Amino acid sequence: MYLSKLTLNPRSRQVQKDMADPYQLHRTVMSGFPETLPLGERVLHRLDVHQHTGQVTLLVQSHGAPDWTSVSEKDYLLASPQFKSISVRVRPGQLLSFRLHANPTIKTRSKQDPSRKTRVPLVYEDQQMDWLAHKGEQHGFQVRKIQVMTIGQQQGWIQHAEGKQHLQIYVVRFEGMLQVTVPDLFLLALQNGIGPAKSFGCGLLSLAPLR
Repeated sequence: MYLSKLTLNPRSRQVQKDMADPYQLHRTVMSGFPETLPLGERVLHRLDVHQHTGQVTLLVQSHGAPDWTSVSEKDYLLASPQFKSISVRVRPGQLLSFRLHANPTIKTRSKQDPSRKTRVPLVYEDQQMDWLAHKGEQHGFQVRKIQVMTIGQQQGWIQHAEGKQHLQIYVVRFEGMLQVTVPDLFLLALQNGIGPAKSFGCGLLSLAPLR
């Protein structure tokens, strides 16, 4: 896998557009990869804004090496792109600190069309924690300590050949400590992301050893 770190220029008009619209940010992220992705490729990203300095960092995780020429030639970045190859090994019982932006939702049947299911955001903290605990059961980890912060609704427009489609996602940031229970499942989740809205800034699991 490869992990890229892009330090964005908040005065750039394109950065401002991308921060306001998850679909536009998705398009910028995908400009670093071939138009037709290789089989099995999964590109994840997350936008982090430092709470004290306001520095804007875009993290991008991919199976293949990116090419950030398209954003390097503009005023989009404050520094040269950084990316490196990473290899993660974990063991059963290992404790790790983590950060995750996620879109906690449940699927419910539409009242207008019972044959159609829609995603409904989980807006209460106890629901969000239960959602992450369930994801942990699916993906080989248990949450041991957690802080939950609601980032809120993010909206934009997806351009299709037949017109525009409204995009709306509800984003929550989870931080804390997790324990690996099933390493193989956990590594798959790390590579492929957790939960829905992966193309729009959710699902990238960042890990760090405990100090």
